[in-house]
Formats: sequence, structure tokens, C-alpha cells
Amino acid sequence: MNYKNAAEILPTHLLEEVQKYSEGMVIYVPKSSGRAGWGNHTGLRKELDARNARIRKSFGESSSISELAELYRLSEAAIKKIVYAKK
Repeated sequence: MNYKNAAEILPTHLLEEVQKYSEGMVIYVPKSSGRAGWGNHTGLRKELDARNARIRKSFGESSSISELAELYRLSEAAIKKIVYAKK
């Protein structure tokens, strides 16, 4: 990782703003790349979203938390997170 003196690369007005929040600290500035979210390249995110939709639908049709946990081989806590999540 390359460290640069902020005074050498930032305009004065921006440097003064950064100093208000982090004067004397070492900070990391992440790249502004348009990275895809977790699982988007492999399709896993889409699969999990579909599975979670099936779980919510089954729960709405009177399946219990424990039945869903056994069926999908997840913990009851994981099933609760899925069915009670705000969408």
C-alpha cells in the first residue's frame, strides 16, 4: 500500500475539510470502483434470494420456523432472520 502526504495530492480546501475529521490520523481511502455485490458474479446471490422468497412464502402459508429450518437445513435463528426481515 502506498502512503501519500495528503498535502501533496489534495486541494487546500479539501485538505482543510479532511483535517476537521481526522487531523493527524492515518486514514484509508477506498477505490471508487463499481464492484459488483457479493455473489453477483457467480449467481449465488440470485439463488439465495429465490430460496429466501420460497421460505417467506412457505412461512406465510403456515409452515413453522422449525419445519422450515429442518427442510432447508438452516438454524431456526437463520429462518427467523429471513422471514422477519424488512423488505
